[in-house]
Amino acid sequence: MASIVHKAIENYNDLINGGKDALVNQWPLMQSPIPMISIVVLYLYFVLSWGPRWMEKKPAFELKNAMIFYNLYQICTNASLDPKLEYILVKTTWWYFFSKITELMDTVFFVLRKKQSQVSFLHVYHHSIVLIGSWAYLKYMPGEQGVAIGFLNSLVHVVMYFYYFLAALGPQYQKYLWWKKYMTWMQLIQFGIMLVYLAVGVAVNCEMPRGWTYFFTTNVAIFMYLFWDYYQKAYKGSLKRKLMSFQHGSTSDGKTKTDVRLNGATKETSVRSEVPTHLSDKQKG
Repeated sequence: MASIVHKAIENYNDLINGGKDALVNQWPLMQSPIPMISIVVLYLYFVLSWGPRWMEKKPAFELKNAMIFYNLYQICTNASLDPKLEYILVKTTWWYFFSKITELMDTVFFVLRKKQSQVSFLHVYHHSIVLIGSWAYLKYMPGEQGVAIGFLNSLVHVVMYFYYFLAALGPQYQKYLWWKKYMTWMQLIQFGIMLVYLAVGVAVNCEMPRGWTYFFTTNVAIFMYLFWDYYQKAYKGSLKRKLMSFQHGSTSDGKTKTDVRLNGATKETSVRSEVPTHLSDKQKG
């Protein structure tokens, strides 16, 4: 029993003091994993439990200005991450890690605006794992190996938060947001590139610790699957429902198409579907 406890303490000390760069250990939130884990736990507790219960009897917050400022901040942060010299590279990695903490506000905004349906497993899992992974990389593997992944991810986030920025400006900008589904494709392409990059790292026996390489590779594969599943449900499923609706004679405006033969010719006409007029839109749905 004593040997098990001793081994556990030894492993914990290795986890705390095993950082590759002594300078990194002096930076905020980097000496121990406890602050980072505490942030993730508090985040999960708020967005999955306390937050929804707190908002249950409250009106949704109007956060337009806060979201505009937040999205501008994320655009500027991701656009300014510029890896060059080694020290600057490591420092940039810390700012990248810190940006993953601030990105947890994505979910907080959902909760405060009573958009709990958008707090999906994909959303929460992605934010939590990316935060943990970016901390672990900075703690144990700071260097050029992960630059390509971080730089690619930052580029994607510049585009993504630009979209969110336009969306936050109001409904008058909806006509400029037709490219939403292409952001998902951009994410999928990003994960594909990351998988190839990590696979090459494993194949050529890169300096990155093998365990962490497997951790990153596994989670990138999970992200790719979850985003692909989301794309199929959100866009392919929507298209399929529209096609089925059309085949069964239902149109998008609630009418039913019928063929009426007049004087031997076929004429298309429409009749209103039988929906009681006293039902509200919510009841109809």
